[in-house]
Amino acid sequence: MDLDGLVRAAITAARRAEATGDVPIGAVVFGPDGTELASACNAREALADPTAHAEVLALREAAKRHNDGWRLTGCTLAVTVEPCTMCAGALVLARVDRVVFGAWEPKTGAVGSLWDVVRDRRLTHRPEVIGGVLEAECAALLEGFFAARRNL
Repeated sequence: MDLDGLVRAAITAARRAEATGDVPIGAVVFGPDGTELASACNAREALADPTAHAEVLALREAAKRHNDGWRLTGCTLAVTVEPCTMCAGALVLARVDRVVFGAWEPKTGAVGSLWDVVRDRRLTHRPEVIGGVLEAECAALLEGFFAARRNL
């Protein structure tokens, strides 16, 4: 699957957050062969869990389905928004090989914007990062969500 296709799958996942009032961020983990292992949207509100970011939920589910357990070696994480520090740490610890994301997040982004956790040379694993894929479409999800919140 091409990069646009990876992020489009994450956009589809993000739209599921509308039902719970969560911020529309979606993440999908693809196995080494390109098959979808897991898909999730933010669920902090739905689960009353501050760690229920789309990336963390998708990584947890993918680890259950991947042949190497928690080690997601060879896998790609596609997400609509640049991961935060918690999610960046989780994907490094899960040993994801590649991160593909849509919108940059200058306020909290941790894979190149505010911080660059995943490329810290002190870490034993550093995934490839490709950002800005379908950036406008991914940013529009967030802009629409927050505009609606301001108008309530």
